[in-house]
Amino acid sequence: MSIKRNTVTTQIPEPPPEGTSLALDTRLSRHVESVIPKKRQEALKWYGWGYNDSQFYGQQGVICFKGTKYPLGGCELPTFTKWVQTKFDMIVDPTKSYPQLPQSYPKPVQNAPFLNELRGVSQVEHSLEGVDRLVRCHGQTLRDIYSLWHNKFRRIPDLVVWPRCHDEVVQLVRLAHKHNVMLLPYGGGTSVSGAITCPQAEERMICVLDTSQMNRMLWLNRQNLTVCFEAGVVGQDLERVLRELGLTVGHEPDSYEFSTLGGWVATRASGMKKNVYGNIEDLVVRVRMVTPSGTLERECSAPRVSCGPDFNHIILGSEGTLGVITEVVLKVRPLPPVQRYGSLVFPDFEQGIRFMREVALRRCQPASVRLMDNEQFVFGQALKPEKSWLASCVDAVKQRYVTSWKGIDLAHICAATLLFEGDLKDVQRQEALINEIAARYKGFPGGGQNGERGYLFTFVIAYIRDFAMHQGIVAESFETSVPWDRCSMLCRCVKQRVVSECHKHNISHYTISCRVTQTYDAGACIYFYFGFRSLAIADPVGVFEAIEHSAREEILACGGSLSHHHGVGKLRSHWYRNAVTDTGSALYSAAKQHLDPRNIFAVGNLLPSKEQQQVGEQAATATATSTTVTAAQAKL
Repeated sequence: MSIKRNTVTTQIPEPPPEGTSLALDTRLSRHVESVIPKKRQEALKWYGWGYNDSQFYGQQGVICFKGTKYPLGGCELPTFTKWVQTKFDMIVDPTKSYPQLPQSYPKPVQNAPFLNELRGVSQVEHSLEGVDRLVRCHGQTLRDIYSLWHNKFRRIPDLVVWPRCHDEVVQLVRLAHKHNVMLLPYGGGTSVSGAITCPQAEERMICVLDTSQMNRMLWLNRQNLTVCFEAGVVGQDLERVLRELGLTVGHEPDSYEFSTLGGWVATRASGMKKNVYGNIEDLVVRVRMVTPSGTLERECSAPRVSCGPDFNHIILGSEGTLGVITEVVLKVRPLPPVQRYGSLVFPDFEQGIRFMREVALRRCQPASVRLMDNEQFVFGQALKPEKSWLASCVDAVKQRYVTSWKGIDLAHICAATLLFEGDLKDVQRQEALINEIAARYKGFPGGGQNGERGYLFTFVIAYIRDFAMHQGIVAESFETSVPWDRCSMLCRCVKQRVVSECHKHNISHYTISCRVTQTYDAGACIYFYFGFRSLAIADPVGVFEAIEHSAREEILACGGSLSHHHGVGKLRSHWYRNAVTDTGSALYSAAKQHLDPRNIFAVGNLLPSKEQQQVGEQAATATATSTTVTAAQAKL
């Protein structure tokens, strides 16, 4: 790994070195036609999650879902409607309207020398339009969306730029550093940690660097099974291009439809199929990041090197605080010939966790295995569309089989969804082994259709948050990772803490559920979903954050991590120093000060923004002192 001083060149794709196999095919370099246009608001909601045409809504007292992108499109959901009525004691109001775009926007702060030089020496497209700035001032936290709906953002970016390649990013970073303009890297906008939320106290000009036009596949090496993409490529676009070539990266986070490769690296993301393909740190071979001090990258693309600390891991998880990720070399795999879904039913969550532990112990995990607790199982069942009379009869028979013959209490039942990928014989062997292990813990197969529904449900659930808020319910998810010996305890304690906090705030209508989504040798990832009726609460987001804060304290007390894959952002920066120790925090600050001495990447993630500001001030003081000393030495 080395830092190269930022210089502009004309060759973007990495040329094949002498003697390299012709399997390195730079002819495949191509611009990817993205599902998300440059003007994001033309395809995606400006005020919430997902596509403009996909949405939950109320019609004649029944919750429905519209849109053509998901299996639920065009369905009425009477069971879900009843679940909402029972859980939150409320009737869906179909007359409520969603917010409209503001008629005016905060006046931009302008740095004239920066703008003049940007226009004079750069071909980078840019915009000062209010709507372009507004849709890039936030991520997808509950507070972000609530602030949008109530027009609470007083500070939004002042300028949006769309660089087209690494060299144009070098130009932009150099100009921003020269003129002391804050840069905010922006990919898919899916962050749920506050990582890309515009710093409200920033006084300098804020320039959002939108990477969406940097989405080419630069080269593919079939012999090494590696590929180089620009960092702005969206997950579903990346996979579509590779699948056309019979390949896959296999990285599918819940935000896969809209998040970008650069965002995955910047947050140390995890995907639903990590058991086969690995997390993002397992998939990355090499990363290129532009900083004010130069371009940070490793020279060699060998599979493993022992050359001191691996500076790829300085970039992984840096959350936009050190520079702009521009290009990433990834491992790819041939597309699996067989993909099969499955599901398992367990009498209770404890038995399910024991099953998950043994599967991890024997290292026989399918591509994806996720265990839902009873509350989430019931919620998932409620999202099924209305069935015909015959299908309802079949379900009644199945329920009788479960309760009478299997002796399972529906108040405790839980389920796991499965996804198998590979050769047919391998899939069949693995499926048989998983069912055998499940049987030891009183589990039995629940069918492939339920498994597929559960897997695809992940992509729809994010739309529920906005519909819920529209109806007076605030809800969000939070996650952690925990050692196996504390997994069950952590789930119980966090739920109890949330219930206790709800009672303190006189909240009587709420839901708290969890699922185990990823398994490892030493532990697991746990996802919590929490929401409550907020119609009579003056500051619902403030109350939600206070309860979530208490839940996070409980997670840490039970031995859980600060985050498994969402990252730290601004929401969890309060705990970062304790999570990495004072020494670790100082080490990060030293790297920040060296790579970004003027603190132009002042997004305020990891360390609280005041501490990052101090880093910048210390660097400025050090620079001034160095200049004075140099001048004095020159006189001597």
